[in-house]
Amino acid sequence: MTLLDGPPQVITAGVSLLAESLREQATEVTAVAWRPPLAGTAGALARILADPRRRAANELAVRRLTTARPYLVGVRRASEVLRLPARTFLHAGPPITWQRASGPMRGALIGAMLLEGYARDEREATTALAGGDVRLEPCHQHATVGPMAGVVSPSMWMFEVRDAEHGGTAYCSLNEGLGKVLRYGAYGPEVLDRLGWMDDVLGPVLSAAVELAGPIDLRSLIAQALQMGDELHNRNRAATSLLLRELAPAVADAAPAGASEVLRFIAGNDHFFLNAGMAAAKVSTDAARDIPGSSLVVAMARNGTDFGVQVSGLGSRWFTGPAGVPDGLYLGAYGPADANPDIGDSTITETSGLGGFAMAAAPAIVRFVGGEVADAVAATRSMYEITLAEHPAYQIPGLGFRGTPVGIDVTLVARTGVLPVVNTGIAGRVAGTGQVGAGLVSPPPEAFTGALLALADSVSDPFVGGHITTSDPL
Repeated sequence: MTLLDGPPQVITAGVSLLAESLREQATEVTAVAWRPPLAGTAGALARILADPRRRAANELAVRRLTTARPYLVGVRRASEVLRLPARTFLHAGPPITWQRASGPMRGALIGAMLLEGYARDEREATTALAGGDVRLEPCHQHATVGPMAGVVSPSMWMFEVRDAEHGGTAYCSLNEGLGKVLRYGAYGPEVLDRLGWMDDVLGPVLSAAVELAGPIDLRSLIAQALQMGDELHNRNRAATSLLLRELAPAVADAAPAGASEVLRFIAGNDHFFLNAGMAAAKVSTDAARDIPGSSLVVAMARNGTDFGVQVSGLGSRWFTGPAGVPDGLYLGAYGPADANPDIGDSTITETSGLGGFAMAAAPAIVRFVGGEVADAVAATRSMYEITLAEHPAYQIPGLGFRGTPVGIDVTLVARTGVLPVVNTGIAGRVAGTGQVGAGLVSPPPEAFTGALLALADSVSDPFVGGHITTSDPL
């Protein structure tokens, strides 16, 4: 009878019709957001949640990811550190063939053929690529990440990032700047001239400077940049400034004659830090790989055709769905009809708790990708629903220094129906166009559903399964 002693307290879940009806009758209502699990996942979810390995495996995976300490230790040529066979190129995202490649992917591959001297012109390059004379492999297969098309060829200089805690190493090419650049599929003379300068000047100077400066603590720079308004995917202005401050004295000492040219290039490119940050994210998520029973996502990547994910407990297998076209702001006269589907390995930032997951730290990002400041905050808050932890080092001042949401769990994605938030650049769909805008995109649910079903298949018995082989304490 105490229920009748005061005004009713009503909680609704699911569709909003009941809540709206009650509010119209002046009844106070607390509406709870609820979505059904992703279609076809109920049985798999039950099997995974009953796996006795899961909790300890995920705790270990999250601990390894969040305790990684990435340091920039070198700038070296891809031919030296990746040992690629002749006529082999790396690319962003899951495996893909020339026949299925999008316009910007094809444009970047043509540009790499011309850069390396494997072809004299566009026609010769296209013929060789279409004929299978060049081997294509994912960057992730070689402890590497590449923004947008992500094409890596032997002569390119790479950031080398090492995890001082767990010992892993990851690589990423140097950032070319914005506009018509190779990573967006452009391959005109100005693109090749810039790459030639990076090959002859920028790479060697940075290599010598990093050697003089000693290892640079990227985790610390990222943490500072978050508190200065970056989210470390589409906004890297503070992080680039911090890295420039670390490198400038060593650049001046290493190459007095060319220092001004190199420093001017870095200072004029607000995204210069992105590639180093991507390698830092890659080495951090790689620390959480290959833990039996873990449902933690360790990679999200796109090749311009497919969006793929990899999960800690499932090794190097890719689970894919069709890449979507971002919704955002366009440059000049470009519009949605000019946009290619989502592309690039830069979603490794979201996988490590940055980028779209940290937009609440970067209210100015909405000027680049669209929306309102409240949307950026809401995006970050929603990501706590599908992650296992808050990053102890990467904190958001506007949320009371709460750690960024980190550790995407495929079971939480399936149970809530909430998909990771990704903010991204937009490449023109026609090879050679370059960047046409920036915006937000949702991954395809099929990628997470596929990973969930495979993880369920790996649970041979609710009480018998693989065991965690690691020296880390549980």
